[in-house]
Amino acid sequence: MNQNKTVKLDDAPLNKFHVKIAGLTFGAHFTDGYILGIIGIALTLLKPEMELSPLWVGLVGSSALIGLFLGSLILGWISDFIGRQKIFVFSFILITLASFFQFFADNAMELVLLRILIGIGLGGDYSVGHTMLAEFSPRKYRGVLLGSFSVIWTFGYVASSIIGFYLLKMGPDAWKWMLVSSAIPALIILILRIGTPESPRWLISKGRIDEASQIVKKYVGKNVVLDDETPIKNNASFSSLFSKNLRKRTLFNCLFFVCLVIPYFAIYTFLPDILDTMGLSENFGTDLLLNGILVVGAILGILFTIKYSRRGFLISSFIFLSVTLFLLSILPDNANMFMIVIFAAFTLIMSAVSNLVGVFPAESFPTEIRSSGVGLATSMSRLGSAVGTFLLPISISELGMSPTMLILTAVLVIGTIVSIAWAPETKALTLSEASGNSENSNLDNLIPKNKKTV
Repeated sequence: MNQNKTVKLDDAPLNKFHVKIAGLTFGAHFTDGYILGIIGIALTLLKPEMELSPLWVGLVGSSALIGLFLGSLILGWISDFIGRQKIFVFSFILITLASFFQFFADNAMELVLLRILIGIGLGGDYSVGHTMLAEFSPRKYRGVLLGSFSVIWTFGYVASSIIGFYLLKMGPDAWKWMLVSSAIPALIILILRIGTPESPRWLISKGRIDEASQIVKKYVGKNVVLDDETPIKNNASFSSLFSKNLRKRTLFNCLFFVCLVIPYFAIYTFLPDILDTMGLSENFGTDLLLNGILVVGAILGILFTIKYSRRGFLISSFIFLSVTLFLLSILPDNANMFMIVIFAAFTLIMSAVSNLVGVFPAESFPTEIRSSGVGLATSMSRLGSAVGTFLLPISISELGMSPTMLILTAVLVIGTIVSIAWAPETKALTLSEASGNSENSNLDNLIPKNKKTV
C-alpha cells in the first residue's frame, strides 16, 4: 500500500491488529461453544447424582442461555454509553470467576445461578465482540471475519465433546472438572484483552474525534482515515431501535436469529437423548462424526458468505433446514440409515448458515446504537433458545419425538418467511452504508439500489 495515499478505514488492508482483535473475539466464541457444549455431557452425570427432575434438567441446561439473554440486552446497551472496551474486558472477568466457582456448586440451584452469571458475561461479549470487530474490520474482510465466529464456536463445542468424553472416566464427580475446565480458556482471553483500544467509530459518535484519529493511525495505519462517521447531535436511546426507520431491521435480526438458534440449541444440548429416541447409539464415534460435520459446515459457511449474497444464503438455508427437519419428523422408526443421512445434512447446513448470525446484526445498526441492536438480537435469540432448551425434554416426554420435531420445523418455516420478507443485502457495502448511518442514507430502504451485490 502506498504510505502517502489516504485510505478509509473500510478500505484499509488487513494487518496484525485486525488479526489480534479477531483472535480475541474468536477466543470468546470458542469459550462460548465450550461452555454450552460441556453442559450436555455433564448433565448425564448430574441427573442421577442430584436426582434431577425434567424441570431441573431443563433449568440447568438453559441457565447459561437465560444469562445470555440478560447480558446481551443490558451490557450491550451499557456499552453504547460507556464504550466497547470496558465491557470487552469486564465480560471475561465475570465468565472466568463464575466458571471457576462451578466446581464448588453443591446443588442444582447454585449451578443454575453460576451459569446465569456465565451467560451474562457471554451475552455482553456477544454484543461488544461482534461490534468491535465490525467497527475495525475493512469491508472486504468484514463478512468473513464476522462469519468465522461460527467456525470457532463449533471448534469450542467439539472440544467440549472430546474433553468431556475423556473426563467421564474420572467418575461421578467428573462433571465438576468438566464445568470448571471452561475457566482455562476464559482466563487466557481475559489476560490478552487487557490493553485493547476503544472503537474509533464509537469515539467519533461521541465527538471524541482526536482520540479516534490517534487510535486509527496507531493500530491501523498512519494514512488511514475515518471520515464516514459523524458525531451524533442527540443521544440515541434504546427506543431508537423501534423507530420508524429501524424497526424493520430490529424485527428481522431478532426473528431470524431466534428461528435459527431455537432448533440448534434445543437439539444439540440434548443430542444424546435425541439420538437414543431416534434409535441411534450414542458413542464417541457418533459424536466425532456429527462434530466433524459441524466443523465442515462452519467452514462451508465462510465460503458461502464469500461467494453468495447474504440474503440468498439465508433464505435458501432456511428452506433446506425446514424440509430436512420435516422429513425427520415423519420418517418411521425403522428408517435409521435414511434418518442418519438427513440428520447429517441438517447438521451441515445448520452449522453453515449459523455464520450469518454474526454478520447481519453487526452490519444492520448505526454506530451509536450498534451494540444495543446486536445485544437485543442476541438476547432475543438466547431467550428463545433457553425456552426451547427448557421445553424440549418436557415436550419429548409428553408429546413424543415426532410432534416435537414438527414444532421445531414450524419455527424454521417462520424464519423462512421473515427472511424472504425482510432480509437486507449488506454485502460489499461500507459499514456506514450497510447500517444506514451515512448522511444521505434511507434506513427504510434495506437493499440499497445503487450498490451491486458481488
